[in-house]
Amino acid sequence: MRVRDLPLSDELVAHYEAQGIDELYPPQAAAVEAGVCDGGGVVAAIPTASGKTFIAELAMLTADGPGLYVVPLRALAREKYEAFAELPGIEAGISTGDFDSPGEELADYDVVVATSEKVDSAIRNGASWVEQLASVVVDEVHLLGAEGRGPTLEVTLATLQRRAPGLQIVALSATVDNPEDIADWLGAELVRNRWRPIDLRTGVYCEEEVRFDDGTDLTVDCDSGELPPSADADTEATAALVADAVAAGGQALAFVRSRREAESLARRLAQDGLGSASDVADEVLDAGATETGERLADALDSGVAFHHAGLRSDHRVAVENGFRRREISVICATPTLAAGVNVPARRVVIRDQKRYTGSEMAWLPVLEVHQMCGRAGRPHLDPYGEAVLVGDENTRDELQTRYVDAEPEAVESKLADREALRTHVLSVVASEFADSRESILELLGATFYAHQTPDMDLSGVVDAVISDLVSMEMIADEETLSATELGAQVSRQYLSPETGTRIVSGLRTAAEMETTTELTALEIVCDTPDMHGTYLGNRERAAMYQYATKHAAEFTTKMGETESFERWLEAVKTARILHDWVEDVPARDIVDAYRIGPGDLESRIERAEWLLGGADALSNVVGVSMPHLSSVRARL
Repeated sequence: MRVRDLPLSDELVAHYEAQGIDELYPPQAAAVEAGVCDGGGVVAAIPTASGKTFIAELAMLTADGPGLYVVPLRALAREKYEAFAELPGIEAGISTGDFDSPGEELADYDVVVATSEKVDSAIRNGASWVEQLASVVVDEVHLLGAEGRGPTLEVTLATLQRRAPGLQIVALSATVDNPEDIADWLGAELVRNRWRPIDLRTGVYCEEEVRFDDGTDLTVDCDSGELPPSADADTEATAALVADAVAAGGQALAFVRSRREAESLARRLAQDGLGSASDVADEVLDAGATETGERLADALDSGVAFHHAGLRSDHRVAVENGFRRREISVICATPTLAAGVNVPARRVVIRDQKRYTGSEMAWLPVLEVHQMCGRAGRPHLDPYGEAVLVGDENTRDELQTRYVDAEPEAVESKLADREALRTHVLSVVASEFADSRESILELLGATFYAHQTPDMDLSGVVDAVISDLVSMEMIADEETLSATELGAQVSRQYLSPETGTRIVSGLRTAAEMETTTELTALEIVCDTPDMHGTYLGNRERAAMYQYATKHAAEFTTKMGETESFERWLEAVKTARILHDWVEDVPARDIVDAYRIGPGDLESRIERAEWLLGGADALSNVVGVSMPHLSSVRARL
């Protein structure tokens, strides 16, 4: 099937042909046959690099109205937006923030790229443009099974189907074991195809040999007999596998369990003379580097990069773009890179298959490992793709069975989580999408959770959730089911009910305090479930305790009255970091003093701005005046 055979304008056909896309891949042709160009719903469970984005574009370009492309991450949103913006005759928009806005300006675009949270918040705020949508594409649909994000995605999809009858939904995933369940739920045709434009072989390394699943093997000399006692065998094996790929003209991705390990591995690989990415290093330094940025620049001078959430966003983008331009030979990354932007390589090396969960070292999910493996092989650049799990004689068989031979875990809804249900029940009540217990149950009956558990009686848990929301002052009573002014504002501000309750409690306590400061405002919003926690190391616990004691009069929570003193002390640390920031302490000093990454500082500032704005809106509802909320937000 050729692009010219599709119902596309001549200028779109010319655009694709200029990019070398004139004939469809088999999975793309299967999607067309399944009705993707005719407004039909499709679930495409096909490998990475087999043409998912083109299937998405076909759906939105042939739809009789605006299209929406839903992504899980902001970085992925920017990448997709840039691709759609290049399409001739198409006005593309992007929206990933401003959770208290309906985003009505988005109605002016042919295609909108947004995170699932932004779409959810727009619906809560009465966005009329969602009712005009003709096509919705959901990328990485396997994230229906993720904590937090999964319930938001499935309730959003269930709501969209009711708000826009006849809506075409196209769902995409490279790693999902039960796509038929998702297709069944959405009433969509299933396209399941393992075809890849580049062959991928996956294997396990042990004792200088990789045995691949296609029956081939690879010998790699890692000088294991000459290693000093302090050397790590897995790291040296990884270095040998990376060097071998680079010497053959390819690039590599090396996945490890943590930020620290990513940087440590990058330092080790930088010793091997794998190339130079000095232009990218200069870009990092010119952006204003912290110590982390300087370490990144040092590695880049040797053609090596590291990538993790602790990096500044502009530094992560510089690494991703430098790798796509083939200036960087290898990226050492945490698994989050595999779930994000498009950075394929000839060889993927997975050194660590376990990570610390807070109580123990646990195996990574199969789905996560398969996502990493799927990054191997770049169409038009690589003759093949290889994914290698680093093992030894004790783990080789386990790795083969657990990851190489296994299918990913089935996607299972997480909507039954009571906190998630409170959030979404309040949302549908506050947006007047449901005004009775029966209408709530009807909506929940259209979710993926209900589809997977058709015999489950949700009435009991819904009653319990409604009772929770009444006690939180978010719903007026258990009979009429209307949102209070507080509940409506919590939903509009995209706060969880738990966060809204904590903020209101803090505001009321602050109103009775003799003196409040900007630190008071920061403590209120930092001690909420919606603020990312900040790790508190053993060496800084005493210093943070002393700080909390010194500023106790400024805090709305008394030190002896916390539900979890450790968690509250972490909130105090976050508040202190943000207070230093508004007091013009340089980012480099903050990062060094509190042992956080520049990216952590960025994310805390961003979340604090959002939460302070929400708290300011709630203060008007509860009749508590606290000017510090707006002043510290402005200074952030």
